[in-house]
Amino acid sequence: MLDNVALQLDNIGMAYKRRAGFMRYETSWALRKLSFEVHSGESLGIIGRNGAGKSSLLRLLAGISKPSEGSITTRSSFVALLSLNLGFIPNLSGRQNVRISGMLYGLDRAHIEELLPAIVEYSELKQAIDHPVATYSAGMKARLGFATATVVEPDILLIDEILGVGDLSFRKKSSATMRNRLKSDKTAIFVSHNMNEVRALCDRVIWLEHGALHMSGSPDEVISAYERSMGSP
Repeated sequence: MLDNVALQLDNIGMAYKRRAGFMRYETSWALRKLSFEVHSGESLGIIGRNGAGKSSLLRLLAGISKPSEGSITTRSSFVALLSLNLGFIPNLSGRQNVRISGMLYGLDRAHIEELLPAIVEYSELKQAIDHPVATYSAGMKARLGFATATVVEPDILLIDEILGVGDLSFRKKSSATMRNRLKSDKTAIFVSHNMNEVRALCDRVIWLEHGALHMSGSPDEVISAYERSMGSP
């Protein structure tokens, strides 16, 4: 693994078993023979049609799922997934959920407690932070998840379609935070269907097709080819 490589995937495959009849199962591959590198300080965009394997890939990179084949090598000890699809434990308070999220990110309790005031302040949920998350609106949950994943400053931030959450004022703040992160010297992987944002914010783009790497290159090159394949002018 080269010194400037933060993350390396070698022939990654991710398979699911699905029922195909009585006592009979079929194997479905979400990802297959996928290899690429992410360099330190790079903002990598990942694009592809629905079902191409983008979310499955992010779950592997975050350590939520394990590959069925191949290997993932990383120099980073701290990877965080920022996604609206990841929920909280409803009967626990916002504060308790932040502590659990921090532990899942690999932080020790002392570090989590040190970061808690900044997370609460950024989320703008001071009045509700000790209420059960079950009482939160979708926007409030998004605020809390966004604040937790960004304030902790992970080595690699995985971003899944979340450039703007909550109400209008918070969307402006969260979008600015994400843009600063993606344009900084920090390592980030950004999955989105918004080609304008990917083109503007990413250093390089990979295009997934049926769970495999279809194309990798500059944002303009890859996005132009992708849009042509979709029938866009």
